[in-house]
Amino acid sequence: MATSYFCSVCAGSFLLAGRPATTHWALKARFAGRFPDVQLDTDRLLIDDGDLVTAGGLMAWVDLGLHLVHRFLGPDAMLATARQFLVDPGGREQRFYITFAPVLDHGDAAILRAQQWLQRHSGEPVDIARMAGAARLGERTFLRRFHRATGLRPTEYLQHLRVGKARYQLERSDLAIEAIAWQVGYEDPGAFRKIFQRLTGLSPNHYRRRFSPDGGLPTVNCTVRN
Repeated sequence: MATSYFCSVCAGSFLLAGRPATTHWALKARFAGRFPDVQLDTDRLLIDDGDLVTAGGLMAWVDLGLHLVHRFLGPDAMLATARQFLVDPGGREQRFYITFAPVLDHGDAAILRAQQWLQRHSGEPVDIARMAGAARLGERTFLRRFHRATGLRPTEYLQHLRVGKARYQLERSDLAIEAIAWQVGYEDPGAFRKIFQRLTGLSPNHYRRRFSPDGGLPTVNCTVRN
């Protein structure tokens, strides 16, 4: 008996909801609100659950196509197809592209006050006591309410803020990695690199090569002679 396979790209996963899936990262909250019991992972570009394969953003159809070629025709055919269409043979993750968008409409004025304070002071030495002070709450109450309002622990939230600012610098400046780490709040560049890789899936250097306008390529001076 032939097996049927169902695949979706981007918001198409809303039509197939019910099993582990991914969708475009910007639709995460909407999907989770509509299908709270579905195991959703928008860090991943593809999720293969046997006869159901879901892919992230609209252009992830390329990755989905290569994945299906690999499944039905094997790795050699997949690599040949990738070469023919001048695309990378898989290995991307959606978290390479995710922009941190903090939850601000939770209705907790004290936590919103702390979030606004963190946005201004994330490059400074920050601890729970300072964050709780900005919220005008006791530390235990602050920790409980912050997680309930944002879905993140305060230290995780701070890491996302700092990495977001580091991504901006990597994309738009030629500052050294150590200087960027210091600027966004990390005295130890090694710790910064580990946190950056954990959240984005890429090292800072690799991220710069992939996303800076010049691709991280050295400048070449050309002389035109008449």
